[in-house]
Amino acid sequence: MSPARASRLIPYVVACALFMENLDSTVLATALPEIARSLGESPLHLNLAITSYLLSLAIFIPVSGWIADRFGARRVFCAAIVVFTLSSISCGFAESFWGLVASRVAQGVGGAMMVPVGRLVLLRSVSKSELVGALALVTIPALVGPIVGPPLGGFITTYLSWRWIFWINVPIGVAGIVLALILIPDVREERPPPFDWAGFALAGAGLAALMMGFETVGRDMLPAPAVAALLAGGAAALAIYVLHARRRAHPVLDLSLLRIGTFRVAAFGGFLFRVGVGAIPFLLPLLLQLGFGMSALQSGLHTFAAAVGALTMKVAAKRILRRFGFRNVLVANAAISAASIAACALFDAATPGAVILAVLLIGGFFRSLEFTSINALGYCDVPRERMSRATSLASVGQQLSLTVGVGLGALILHVVVGLRGAAEAVAADFAPAFALIGLVSGSAALVFWRLPADAGAEVSGRAPAASSAPRASQERL
Repeated sequence: MSPARASRLIPYVVACALFMENLDSTVLATALPEIARSLGESPLHLNLAITSYLLSLAIFIPVSGWIADRFGARRVFCAAIVVFTLSSISCGFAESFWGLVASRVAQGVGGAMMVPVGRLVLLRSVSKSELVGALALVTIPALVGPIVGPPLGGFITTYLSWRWIFWINVPIGVAGIVLALILIPDVREERPPPFDWAGFALAGAGLAALMMGFETVGRDMLPAPAVAALLAGGAAALAIYVLHARRRAHPVLDLSLLRIGTFRVAAFGGFLFRVGVGAIPFLLPLLLQLGFGMSALQSGLHTFAAAVGALTMKVAAKRILRRFGFRNVLVANAAISAASIAACALFDAATPGAVILAVLLIGGFFRSLEFTSINALGYCDVPRERMSRATSLASVGQQLSLTVGVGLGALILHVVVGLRGAAEAVAADFAPAFALIGLVSGSAALVFWRLPADAGAEVSGRAPAASSAPRASQERL
C-alpha cells in the first residue's frame, strides 16, 4: 500500500479505537443495576467500577506523551489497544465486585494511552492542510459514543447479558491492532528526556482527587466534607505541581506549551465549552426518562439525533473553516451551541418529539464543528517535536472539563431538587441546569474572540486577512 493511501486510512484506525473507548465509558452506566444484581452488590457501590476507570485515566494520561516518545507511538498505541481489549475480556468474566474494579483499572490504563497517543499518531501522520478533515473524523466518536452507549447498553443487558457490553470490544480491538501495525509508521524521539517521577506523582494525585471530587459532587455518593477534601486536596497538589514544573526542564505535563497563543486559547476556551457538553450525556437521558417517562430505548433514539448531526458535520467542517476562519467559526459556533444546550431547558412533556429531535440534531452538528475547530486550532502552531507533550496536556484538560461538566450538572440538579424539598427530580428541575451549563459553554466565545483574524490560516486553508505571517498572529496573541 502506498504511503499516501495509508495516511488517508490512519484517521479511521484512530477513530475506531476512540469509539471503542468512548462507547465503553457510557454503555456501562445503563447496565450497572443488572451487574449489581448478578454480583450481589449494591448499585451505588458498583459505581466504583466507573470511578475507578476515571481515576486510572487521570493518573496515567499525563505520562502518555513521554511513553510514546520513549517506545514509539505505534508500539504504544497497539499495546494500549491490547491492554484495553484484554481487560474488557476480564471485565466480562468478572465474578466478584473487586475483580470487576481491578479489570476496570486496567482498562483505564489502556484508555489513558490509547486516546492521547492515537491523537499523536494522527498529528504526526497527516499534513496541516489535511488536519481539519482528519480531526473531524476522530471527533465523532467523542460525541457518538456517549449518545449510542445508553441505548446499546440497555439492549444488550435486556436481550443478551451484561457481560457482552465488554466483549463487544474484542473484534474492534483486534481489527484496530492489525490495521495499526499495517498502516501506522513507527515514529519515536531519538533522545527522550528523563522521566519526571515527582511531577507524575503530583499531577496524578491532583487530577485523580479533582476528578473523583467532581464525579461525586451532588450525587450523595460521599459525605460533603469528603468531597470538599478531595477538591481542595486535588487543587493543592496541582498548585504544587505548577511550582515544580517551572523549575524542571522536562516536566511530565509541559505547561510552557500555554505560551503558544493558539494552544492557550484552545485549551482555556475548549475547557469552558466542554463543561457544557460534558453535562449533556448525564442530564438529557435523565430528563427524557425521569421527566417525560420515556424508556431507555426511547430516550436513546431521541438523543441519537445529536449523533446524526455530528456525522453530518464531517463533510462540512473543512469548507466552513476555509470560508470563515477559526475566530469567526469558534465565536459564532460557541454561541449557537450554547443556545442549543440552553434550549433543552424549554422542553416539557408537551414539547413535540419533532422539535426535540430538531434541537438535538442542530446541537450535535454545531458541537461537533466546535470540537473539530478547537482541536485543529490547538495543534496548528505546536512544533512537531513537542506534539507528544501537547497531546498529553490537551487530553488532561479535556478529560477534566468533561468531568467538571457532569459534576456541575449533577450539583445544580441536586440543589434545585433540594430547594423544592423533594426526593426525586421532575422535568421542571432540569431547566436551571441546562440554562447554566449553556451559559458556561457560551462564555468560551469571549476567549475565542481574542484570536487574530488569521489564526490557524495554514490549517483552515483560508488565506490570511493581511500579509501577516502565522508568527505575527502569535505575537498579537
